Amino acid sequence: MLGDFVFSNPTKLYFGENSLSHLKDELGNYGKKILMIYGGGSIKKNGIYDSVIEILDQCNKDVVELGGVMPNPTIEFLYKGCEIAAVEKVDFILAVGGGSVCDFAKAVSACTYCEGDPWEKYYRHMGELDNPVIPVGCILTMVGTGSEMNGGSVITNHEEKMKIGRVFDERVYPKFSILNPKYTFTLPKYQMTAGIFDIISHIMEQYFSGFDDNTSDYVMEGLMRSLISSSKKAIIDPHDYEARSNIMWTATWALNLFVAMGKSTDWEVHMIGQGVAAYTNDTHGMTLSAVSLPYYRFIMPYGLQKFKRFAESVWDVRPEGKSDEEIAEEGLKEMEKWMRSLDLVMSIRDFGVKEAMLDDIANSVQILRGGYKILTHDEVVEILKASLNEK
Repeated sequence: MLGDFVFSNPTKLYFGENSLSHLKDELGNYGKKILMIYGGGSIKKNGIYDSVIEILDQCNKDVVELGGVMPNPTIEFLYKGCEIAAVEKVDFILAVGGGSVCDFAKAVSACTYCEGDPWEKYYRHMGELDNPVIPVGCILTMVGTGSEMNGGSVITNHEEKMKIGRVFDERVYPKFSILNPKYTFTLPKYQMTAGIFDIISHIMEQYFSGFDDNTSDYVMEGLMRSLISSSKKAIIDPHDYEARSNIMWTATWALNLFVAMGKSTDWEVHMIGQGVAAYTNDTHGMTLSAVSLPYYRFIMPYGLQKFKRFAESVWDVRPEGKSDEEIAEEGLKEMEKWMRSLDLVMSIRDFGVKEAMLDDIANSVQILRGGYKILTHDEVVEILKASLNEK
């Protein structure tokens, strides 16, 4: 049964090769001082930075720059960003980069005028947003997180060994996002495939919840099939525009909350992956790939019929002469083959994790209640150990 829900998403998207041409018109809706946020400098090498600065100059904007956003933005860097935004009294934040840059920009948007410590108020205690926000726009250069069309923001606190994501309300959603698939062509293979797995992980977190014959499930099955097909083409030719554009579009729909409607959603893989990243600081999509199969193998008996459907509808497993368990297991085996074809990280051992660390990592994992099995601390350790021993 499809439950009651409200769906609203205020982000305007510009998609395609000429999407940056719309930036000038959008900037006309905001004030003069712009905080431009970006990552490690790749946009200066591939020419995106120059193109954006040229448009900002044409619009007579005063630009304050904050580069150096790391793959897992830290709370210390957030404090720095908030200080710059407040001192400079910026009117608008323009994020140019991947999901981490967009996440960080939204955190600065929400936290700059926070009364008190934003880590304690908005991340640790998930407090209600009750202060003015700075509007945000995104120019996407890497796909995976879906951050270009949602209110999500993930911040890492290394001192506390915690990586926490939260979803802010619609005031923090990007006002617009510019998506040019060609901007993703220069990504290293490792970053591309990490993003691909992040996309399918977002979909599976929502898919593997509930047992209803939900419209959202049919949409998600189509998204996963499209992603799998396009990923195989992109691995062969990273400049395949159709493949890269399909991947980019799937990433957006995977986490703009549309397919979550009517679903309880799980998100435990993300909690475990973020627990690992809080200790190792490794790439988000790869921490997810390292723990996904151990997690799904563990919970499969509790959601057997959905895993059976997943095997047949997404991986084309033939059911004839097989038990439900055999069909479901074959689906996960097909998923593993695909993951290995992308050279994804399959074990947390590759991040330097040792068995002695597992209990501490499990302590940092938030236990959620939306999936087929509510985990105990010991079960989280068991899943981490299975990943550690994965070959």
